[in-house]
Amino acid sequence: MGLLLLAPVIFTVGVLIYSIACIGRRGPNLPNGPRTLPIIGNLHQMPLHKPYLQFTEWAKQYGGMYSLKLGPGTAVVLTDRRIIKQIMDKKASASSNRPVSLVSQHLITEGDHMLMMDNTPSKIHQAESVQLLYDVLQSPDEWMQHLKRFSNSIIMSIVYGIRSPSIDAPWTKKLNDIVELWARINEFGATPPVDLFPILKLVPQRFLGNWMNRASLVHDKVHNLYGGLLRSVEERRRTTGPTDCIADRLLEQEEKHGLSSHNIMLLAGVTLKGGSDTSASTLSSWLQAMILYPEVQKKAQAEIDAVVGDKRLPTWSDYKSMPYLATMVKEAMRWRPTAPLGFPHALSEDQWVDGKFLPKGTVLFVNVYGLHQDESKFPHPNTFDPDHYKGRTLLAAEYANSADYENRDHYGFGNGRRLCPGIHLADRNLWHAITKLLWAFKIEPKMDPETKKPILPDPSVETGYREGLTMCPFEFPAMITVRSEARRQLILKEYADAKANFFPKYEQVDLF
Repeated sequence: MGLLLLAPVIFTVGVLIYSIACIGRRGPNLPNGPRTLPIIGNLHQMPLHKPYLQFTEWAKQYGGMYSLKLGPGTAVVLTDRRIIKQIMDKKASASSNRPVSLVSQHLITEGDHMLMMDNTPSKIHQAESVQLLYDVLQSPDEWMQHLKRFSNSIIMSIVYGIRSPSIDAPWTKKLNDIVELWARINEFGATPPVDLFPILKLVPQRFLGNWMNRASLVHDKVHNLYGGLLRSVEERRRTTGPTDCIADRLLEQEEKHGLSSHNIMLLAGVTLKGGSDTSASTLSSWLQAMILYPEVQKKAQAEIDAVVGDKRLPTWSDYKSMPYLATMVKEAMRWRPTAPLGFPHALSEDQWVDGKFLPKGTVLFVNVYGLHQDESKFPHPNTFDPDHYKGRTLLAAEYANSADYENRDHYGFGNGRRLCPGIHLADRNLWHAITKLLWAFKIEPKMDPETKKPILPDPSVETGYREGLTMCPFEFPAMITVRSEARRQLILKEYADAKANFFPKYEQVDLF
């Protein structure tokens, strides 16, 4: 009789032990992947530094769709164009969620985290790229800071109607600080896996690197900056009226769409963050390539000179007349992708793909770096060669929206419903900066004063690029010289005109 009473207890304990033992195991219908350990799955194998390199190696071993068990959770890494099209585009309704992140979505932004972008008037691009030329002309050794200012000022003008005349603008400094802290706290292993093992939230944070304090620090900095920027827009509306910036448009629709001030603050702020450093990172890698591949630089300059000459600056109307420049922009996006793993998606419902079962909640990584290293599409993928895209000069949005997955030029702007709304903005940012810099300057390696040999930048992603969510090279020396006196004088003239007639309506000196 006693055994009969104990039987349910024994059965329950047995089921519990079996269930715990199954945590971390790969189910029979999941895509293949690295061997797992009980409970932790593949967590012990997750690379803490530049994970896209290991993800690409695993893709060579396990194929274009493989799985990783992250404790009780599942991640699937995609490095196959056909499967990406099938899951991310054709099944976008099920694959457009973002994975739950306690740190990013709740401790930092309190749940209101959405990226939106709009097109921008070409006059902003034209004027800001003119200041870029002027800044490089005045202090060429600070080229990386000038690229950051250029990228930041464009998105600031679009989102808040406030430009960044200098990299030392207080809001620019605050944003750069936030971007750095945000990147650090979102790296693999930077915080305990509380999303996978919620019980870890009960462990005193002092034993886990004070992760909540670090997240709270970013939260406070985010709200200080974004809140201050929005208050400046609200004050401007009261004194001089609304402008055509994103923040103004959001405020106008506040009641219509039920947006709270907190919603608007974070919608505008996250748009600023998302658009500020990406173009600068791509342009830094591109400038590295111009030093390492001088023949590519000369070919592009010959095309620019034939179309534009030295009596005027290139404008967007020249785009179709300069196909090599169009392919150079694409190659800059491919060669060293700013977001090598994109931004993860999550399945909102179960899916079967190629006979494999992907359960609801599966985190999806598009291995952008691995796709861009595909030798079947890009012979010699580590070589910067715009001819990888010869004859393919349409803008990135047209290829991204093509029904044929083979038409996709690169994966720098995401997929499906999460395709970056700033895709048009980024294409134009890069084209304006690259074309004008090549029109104006010769970009060469600096010479070592002792050895008299050129100092070449390190293009290796392992040793020449920073850690973090985005791929950006370490700063390197470059010798940037104006190509002619006529071009110097035209830069000075165009800058004086922009400073007198365009910049004033976007400048606000009393902010912060």
